[in-house]
Amino acid sequence: MKAKIHITLKNGVLDPQGKAIAQALGHLGFDNVQDVRQGKYIEVEFAEKDSKKANAAVDTMCKKLLANTVIENYRFEVE
Repeated sequence: MKAKIHITLKNGVLDPQGKAIAQALGHLGFDNVQDVRQGKYIEVEFAEKDSKKANAAVDTMCKKLLANTVIENYRFEVE
């Protein structure tokens, strides 16, 4: 199975990298960009046939290692 994981900063958490990207886009002529929030995308392939077990494993992976749940949100889908 493959998990596709999206991790983003929570609302209200400062995102200096997103601000830098927005500024660079402005310098490139993209004047209509108002805000940019930067995040992470992770794919994990693992051997599991049971979808309930797979979802539980990915959720645990995110909570224990992949996401800092104090400042980040995560969502995932398992295929």
